[in-house]
Amino acid sequence: MVDLPTAGRHAEHKSMYTVYAMRSKWKNYIYVGMNLDLLGYLKRHNDGREKTTRPNRPIELIYKEFQLPRKDARSREKYFKFGLGKEFLRRIS
Repeated sequence: MVDLPTAGRHAEHKSMYTVYAMRSKWKNYIYVGMNLDLLGYLKRHNDGREKTTRPNRPIELIYKEFQLPRKDARSREKYFKFGLGKEFLRRIS
């Protein structure tokens, strides 16, 4: 997994957004998201409680980075969902 925090090398903080990418262990599927509770969401995805990733389980975390404020995290999330950002995630997975 690649971890390149762009908000500095700080410990994960409650108000710090995490932009993350997960991939299916069995299918050619990458999911990109952002939230304040990465570990909780990873568990939700693998437990099948998230509709978007349910058919692609099990999934594993392949990338994360920390962002402040929320609008910066949203911008990075969009970057990784398309074009060069998506290509980057495919290369590292």
